Amino acid sequence: MSNFDNNLKALRDEIDGIDSQLVELLTKRLAVTTKVGELKSAEGMPIFDPEREAALISKRRKQAENSGLKGDLIEDILRRLMRDSYVSQDASGYQCINPDCKKVVVVGGKGQLGRVFVDLFKRSSYQVSVIEQDDWPNSEVILADANLVIVAVPIRLTSMVIHHLNNLPDDCILADFTSIKESPLYEMMKVHQGPVVGLHPMFGPDVTGLIKQTIIVCDGRDKSQYQWLLKQFQVWGAKTYSVSAHEHDQAMSMVQVMRHFSTIAYGYHLMAEGADIENLVNMSSPIYRLELIMVGRLFAQDPILYSDIIFSNPDNISMMKRFAYRFLELLEDVETGDKQAFVTMFSQVSDWFGEYADEFLAESKTMLLKANELKKH
Repeated sequence: MSNFDNNLKALRDEIDGIDSQLVELLTKRLAVTTKVGELKSAEGMPIFDPEREAALISKRRKQAENSGLKGDLIEDILRRLMRDSYVSQDASGYQCINPDCKKVVVVGGKGQLGRVFVDLFKRSSYQVSVIEQDDWPNSEVILADANLVIVAVPIRLTSMVIHHLNNLPDDCILADFTSIKESPLYEMMKVHQGPVVGLHPMFGPDVTGLIKQTIIVCDGRDKSQYQWLLKQFQVWGAKTYSVSAHEHDQAMSMVQVMRHFSTIAYGYHLMAEGADIENLVNMSSPIYRLELIMVGRLFAQDPILYSDIIFSNPDNISMMKRFAYRFLELLEDVETGDKQAFVTMFSQVSDWFGEYADEFLAESKTMLLKANELKKH
């Protein structure tokens, strides 16, 4: 062996030794974070502590930079470790915030989203019952002593299901998980005189836990009676965000409906044009690959789910028509060669985004780096 080969082997052996020590340290760290999760669960504390996370990352960034390392490198490593530790902490049970709650009933509890919450309630030591289509003949017995009833069925079935819930105990909380809120909230308050709240989990059924997930809350009636439920969500790691049902539906028409519709239209256009997906992927930069991923991801899911969301509210049509009009308006600028009008529009939108534009640029760079690392070769 040459001196070069000997020296290279020695250095590689040294790296292997350091990597082995890293694995041992990570194993020790995982054991400690698991104990932290158990301790938090016993005290009813949320697993995710944003202030603690921010302080830890800031401290370690400074330590890294003082040692000649890049702060971004250490932050990436820590965030990945934290994500894994949250999963390990999530594997244990959770504190039951309201031991006086005798029974939770999830209508549609065997559905994809319903199952997520049935599991969480059970892991928090609540008695949980499920109502599916075949259970309605026995529903009066199941609902007789319920303290919380959650409707977790597709949008098209929500109104019909709510009308079957007109004989709940007076103190029972009635809630729904529908992605529209005004109509279900109105229907629930009409059939039930007790506590009512509209909920919209802003995540899909593929989540492994609720850490850093958002649940939108639309107050209905007797707000104080369901605060324990919101606290239970927080113990599971979720963040709750309160808005009126009207504000929610207006926002969802832009955040959810319009985005889904335009993504579906883009996928339809690619198919109709006979685009070669493999070529598109091979020639895409990370950001365009990410866009293709988001389009393809949608078409890997249940079409009924998306048709329910898009068709659920007639007001969505006018929103999507306005979007189409603005699309054609910009296209006309391109067709007539009015580049100045296009640049003026771009500047106006940039001003409207304000500081968020720069924040989103920085955030997207981080996401794109990760997307590029995951790219299949």
